Amino acid sequence: MYLTKTNRLNRVCALTILVIAATLAPMISHADHHGLDDKTNAAIDAAIKGSHRSDANRARDQYRRPKETLTFFGFRSDMTVVEFSPGGGWYTEILAPAVRDSGKLYAPHYSMNGGGYERRSVAGFLGKLAATPDVYNQVVVTTISEPGGEPIAPLASADMVVTFRNVHNWVEPGAGGDAGAISTFKEMFRVLKPGGVLGVVEHRWPDPKTEDPAAGNGYVSEERVIALAKAAGFEFVARSDHLRNPKDTHDHPNGVWTLPPDLDASDADKEKYRKIGESDRMALKFRRPAR
Repeated sequence: MYLTKTNRLNRVCALTILVIAATLAPMISHADHHGLDDKTNAAIDAAIKGSHRSDANRARDQYRRPKETLTFFGFRSDMTVVEFSPGGGWYTEILAPAVRDSGKLYAPHYSMNGGGYERRSVAGFLGKLAATPDVYNQVVVTTISEPGGEPIAPLASADMVVTFRNVHNWVEPGAGGDAGAISTFKEMFRVLKPGGVLGVVEHRWPDPKTEDPAAGNGYVSEERVIALAKAAGFEFVARSDHLRNPKDTHDHPNGVWTLPPDLDASDADKEKYRKIGESDRMALKFRRPAR
């Protein structure tokens, strides 16, 4: 059969596509498997479904999307991971059992010698860990000290550092503003191995030109977080939109705390904010340079 020049070109293109598709088939299959090795995939699933998690924390999975988030960061169950400032331990519930068999988890928290809020926060976290030792007794709790002081984990030992919704606290004037935030990023930088990954989740302010420098509403722009991390020596790797919430208008009377789970609003307005869901968030991936 005679083929015109156009038909010959179409056939060549079709064959090229088939070759590329065959070459990429393993990668496509891997992506369908959430980009995780089998052991890590099973470990995360088991942790998310674990009986140690409360119904209230499970209900937040739809907004926090832990499996997608850890996949984006490149988490593996055999990693040494640092969860910087774990708060009440929402993510610790997933990370601790996920690395229990073949990895390690450090959880740097507030000092017990801090103020009332800090004491209550770390006491609640330690109580949580002590209540379920078969899940948490291998978690190494360390103290967040002054920059350059006792490290939050052995220097250059971690494969990954993660921190969730904390950057707005670091840029507050009382914490030193942007300079204080850079110091905090440097603390995370120095415990990562060369080539190690930093994963950041934070409430997203949509326009860096109009954000509150003090982050009094709890929101920070992506551009600002990236600039702060770079100033501490990190390389920016990627961003993900899987935590975006287009219903979040970012203009709530009590900032992000107006939204779930805090619902700092009048009883008459709480249902309105429940329908919005949790805040619009960024997920950013950084790397400590290999050299």
